[in-house]
Amino acid sequence: MAVDPWEIVADLQATVAKQAKLIDQLMVQVAELKAKAGMNPRNSSNPPSSEGYSKPSPKSRRVRSGRKPGKQPGDPGKHLGRRDTPDRMVTHEPEVCSGCGDSLDGSAPLVGESSRQVFDIPPVKLSCVEHVARRRRCSCGTDTSAGFPPWVSAPTCYGPAMRAHVCYLVTHQHIPIARVAEHLKETYGTTISPGTIVAMVNEGSNMLAEFLADTTAKLGGSPVVCADETGLRVAGSLHWVHSASTGWFTLYHLDTKRGVEAMGNAGILDLLTGVLVHDGWTPYRHYTELEHQLCNAHHLRELQAATETGVQPWAADMAGLLTNTWKAVLAAMAAGNTTFTAAQIKTINTDYDQIIAAGYDTNPEPAPTGTRGRPKRSKSANLLLRLDTFRADVLRFTTNFDIPFDNNLAERDIRMVKVHQKISGGFRTREGATAFLNLRSYLSTARKHRISALTALDHLYTGTTWAPALPAAGP
Repeated sequence: MAVDPWEIVADLQATVAKQAKLIDQLMVQVAELKAKAGMNPRNSSNPPSSEGYSKPSPKSRRVRSGRKPGKQPGDPGKHLGRRDTPDRMVTHEPEVCSGCGDSLDGSAPLVGESSRQVFDIPPVKLSCVEHVARRRRCSCGTDTSAGFPPWVSAPTCYGPAMRAHVCYLVTHQHIPIARVAEHLKETYGTTISPGTIVAMVNEGSNMLAEFLADTTAKLGGSPVVCADETGLRVAGSLHWVHSASTGWFTLYHLDTKRGVEAMGNAGILDLLTGVLVHDGWTPYRHYTELEHQLCNAHHLRELQAATETGVQPWAADMAGLLTNTWKAVLAAMAAGNTTFTAAQIKTINTDYDQIIAAGYDTNPEPAPTGTRGRPKRSKSANLLLRLDTFRADVLRFTTNFDIPFDNNLAERDIRMVKVHQKISGGFRTREGATAFLNLRSYLSTARKHRISALTALDHLYTGTTWAPALPAAGP
């Protein structure tokens, strides 16, 4: 039986088409594998500590400003200035003549002098103050005793300044407790046990109940709140720290869970009625009554990774659109505007739609594999799908300039928890971790109001806990 040559050609063409499609799929897989091997903190959510000691090639998204490094022309700068009234003066007299060698005493005429000022730390020692509470007898025969200040709680005890200093070293400078004890011994000559240091920190935390309740209420009433979470080792197991932040307030919550249950236990997100800024983690979607803004810093890193594959040209266009839109927001804010015009928003959305369409052209729906479940998509395709599905949450910052472009505020606030864990390790008890987070909530909020950590702690340990006077506000 004769074989139709045209049938052979058709079969060959079909085979070539299948092979071409398979090659395209394999090329995408190869690109994804290369991208996975090249993941780093600049194109993924990997922490900077994962990079090791190798110096990466510069690939910053920042552009050159044209300015030289260092102090700029016209900037007054900072320097150590002279004091008009020094604390102490030391006079240096010449002993012998530099010409003939004769002795020079105080009777030799003074013909001039020069001076220099040295700023140094004076010798430090503990000051012991004895408090005496006297009793007086009234003419009616009643004896009345004076009371001690609240921080004078024992026959011998450390005062509020020492307690504030200890708490500052542990919770603000993140120094391990054993090294704090060593510092106190070498600096002040006093021996304080690790247990006493822990008790001082816990004491400060216990005095913050009213502050924490007030901060929770103010965060709950804020129009925009940034949220994040991170892991923390507590009592030998993994716990989760949840943070809620605005430009004025910070609050941390410790929980054994990471998801919706823990968010509810924190007691803040349930109070919100405005915009929640986050990194897109699925449990945040539980709060359907809220508007959401996704962190575009995360998107830019993922788009950078997609661009580096070399087969996702749309990714660079999307990164450019997001970056340029944010620059336009900053320029509009500088001009006194609070939102874009309807025409500007329409242009941004049109450009966004065109880039998404180009992305789908590059990433067609994968062919069925014949097995159960949907075919696996590449990371770039998943990113494209998220940017399409949640486009309103990606661009919400264009509709209200009070909404930030990214979630960097929450990430900066929660970063100090990781810094403490890297320096001091985890926590042995849940009580200790909770005390640390309560005090970090207090210190972070104080810093946002330009109150130094030591000043805030001095207020706390003298019984006059600092409290913000400003109302709730967004980032």
